[in-house]
Amino acid sequence: MKNAVSPSEAIERLKRGNARLLSGKTEADISPEIRKETFLNGQAPFAAVITCSDSRVIPEYIFDAGIGELFVIRTAGNTVGAGELGSVEYAAEHLGCRLVLVLGHDGCGAIGAALSGKQTGHVAAITDVISEAAKGAEDERAACIMNIKNSMRVLSENIPGITAAGAVYHTESGEVEFLQT
Repeated sequence: MKNAVSPSEAIERLKRGNARLLSGKTEADISPEIRKETFLNGQAPFAAVITCSDSRVIPEYIFDAGIGELFVIRTAGNTVGAGELGSVEYAAEHLGCRLVLVLGHDGCGAIGAALSGKQTGHVAAITDVISEAAKGAEDERAACIMNIKNSMRVLSENIPGITAAGAVYHTESGEVEFLQT
């Protein structure tokens, strides 16, 4: 197994990375040398991140992480189904990831679609999960947090040996708000 990092250390690294982003003092290594190094020797991500497919939500940027540091899984609304579970299981078993961060964000179109009513087609596979998770939510923020917590629950119930954490990315400020577990 690769360089396994404890869940608490992984959260601290994510927090430090976001602080560097906010201060404008980024350090992420995206050089040709690290690209070649990870090609030859493989990746060693310190955390897995399940986040929304929204083009404004870029985990490597948000957490000032370089090539090979995060195992990122993207799906509209950061929902967790069989494909996401398989990806997390792979990250845990083959790459040593012990932390899975579910990263939602404000202004999420999938959350808005779920709150606006019944969707059709394949979009409903996402919005139905969010609608169920966010039952009783009074606003978009509450629905976002309920959806994150639902994804955390699904992960914890299905992947032994991992710690699921949650956070909300504020797209305007760039700040990540970590949720209490």
